[in-house]
Amino acid sequence: MMRTPPLTLNAWLRFDAIRRGLRDVPRGAEVLEVGAGQGAFGARLARRFDYVGVELDQAAGQLARERVTAAGGRLLLGDAIALTENRRFAAVCAFEVLEHIADDRAALVQWCARLVPGGKLVISVPAGSHRMGAWDAAVGHYRRYDRRELAHDLQDVGLENVWVASHGFPLGYALEAVRNRLADRAARRSASTPEERTSGSGRSLQPASFATLMWLLALPFRLLQLPFRRCPLGTGLVAVGQLPRCG
Repeated sequence: MMRTPPLTLNAWLRFDAIRRGLRDVPRGAEVLEVGAGQGAFGARLARRFDYVGVELDQAAGQLARERVTAAGGRLLLGDAIALTENRRFAAVCAFEVLEHIADDRAALVQWCARLVPGGKLVISVPAGSHRMGAWDAAVGHYRRYDRRELAHDLQDVGLENVWVASHGFPLGYALEAVRNRLADRAARRSASTPEERTSGSGRSLQPASFATLMWLLALPFRLLQLPFRRCPLGTGLVAVGQLPRCG
């Protein structure tokens, strides 16, 4: 039996909103994940959907391929837009990806072009445009997002039925403080450009094992954050929008 890949605590904090965003996507439908990282989320999606993940980073992508393939999905190494040029999906997912892209509006347009009519875009991003810190710089973030701005961005590229959920209050603040301190200590000894720092971000602070332990640790905080999902509090956002149906 395949062991479930562990999710980070931050990934568990956004897990429920992502699951809600994909709730109406039929089982077995084609789903694309842009920036699959090490494949922990992709392996879970591959159990429910006809999953295709795309990852630029070779090191992360090799592990993702093992995990995703074992769960019944497919993992492609390279640029998602080029590799899926003639494909359309019931859902396109991009978790902690948009903030790494200089022209984020162009990326949203490209992702929407991969949707079938009525298909869903499901994304997650770091929250709080005023809270850029050492960790953001260390992993190649161009920006963070505010709720209203993110909802407007999705509507501006033609999506409807848009909703945004906050997550990460209060645990996310503690996790973020630790990450910022680690980034300060590292003194940015890594790559010098956002693109180079982005390439390794999917491997940063990823748990190698203990999937059940991570789930248990995250569970009370997943429940504790629920009353704040419509508030500006929290360290992350999940946004969902739907491509209009023809006719």
